[in-house]
Amino acid sequence: MILGWLQLIGGLAILIIGGEFLVRSAVKLALYLRISAMVVGLTVVSFGTSFPELVVSLNAALDGYADISIGNVVGSNVANLALVLGLTAILFPLPVKRSTVATDWPAMLIVTLLLILFSLDGELQMWEGGVFVFLLLAYNFWVIRDARKVRKKEVLDDVDTDFKRSSADMIRSGILMVISIAALIFGADLLVDGAVVVAKGFGVSERVIAVSIIAFGTSAPELATSLIAVYRKETAISIGNLIGSNIFNILGILGITAFVKPIGVSEDVLHFDYYWVMGIPLLLYPILLSRMRVTRMEGVILFATYVAYIFMLF
Repeated sequence: MILGWLQLIGGLAILIIGGEFLVRSAVKLALYLRISAMVVGLTVVSFGTSFPELVVSLNAALDGYADISIGNVVGSNVANLALVLGLTAILFPLPVKRSTVATDWPAMLIVTLLLILFSLDGELQMWEGGVFVFLLLAYNFWVIRDARKVRKKEVLDDVDTDFKRSSADMIRSGILMVISIAALIFGADLLVDGAVVVAKGFGVSERVIAVSIIAFGTSAPELATSLIAVYRKETAISIGNLIGSNIFNILGILGITAFVKPIGVSEDVLHFDYYWVMGIPLLLYPILLSRMRVTRMEGVILFATYVAYIFMLF
């Protein structure tokens, strides 16, 4: 049991550190290749920050732990909207952009409904994963085109976009990127093995550990980033970013994983977790429309919803 916890915690730590270095090295390589900062922010950074979850889900699916594979995504989506947004709003009330209500939220709802529809037969099949990947590419194309159209300010936190391009920097970034990916694969394997041991020790399913502990761990960077960004009054980190993360989790993580290996969807996921995955966005909508601002009280409601979900889960 102790070994399982060490594997679980160690795996999470490696995923967080590896993910951070992966993003930094990928960004430097992209800028070296003269890809615009806006495109880097919308694609490279978004994919890089979700890569740890992708590796965990893919690794779990290949090892035969379908509940961990899908539970990781389900738990992360619930945590993003209820835990991360709730805690952030409690500390710092958040403004709501019109684009979030008009486009981001409906896109997330449609993608979530599609996930539930595809899961009704008890499995996310390869062709359904292919549909998700296609929609992800289309969504990214639309986001980039829309961003260019309105000429949004290019923001890439903690990255120097004016660095001097040199072959040595490119080689170092390439090596760091390879090491980061290897670390993520190792960390994901360690995390999945530890989660299985801990689940057996507690007498609960792998799914419960996935949607609670693993999902919380993989959502911790988003929570830290949101709190720091809002404290610094940086509007680049918004509710739309969290909604976008949920869209990517379904289309990217589950899409790629199912395309590589079909994912079994258990009755517990269908008849418990999916209610929350759909219910929290529906709860969020009137909150977004209310004065176009997420207040502290509304943050308390969202956070309490997450606590209720975890309580009922166990």
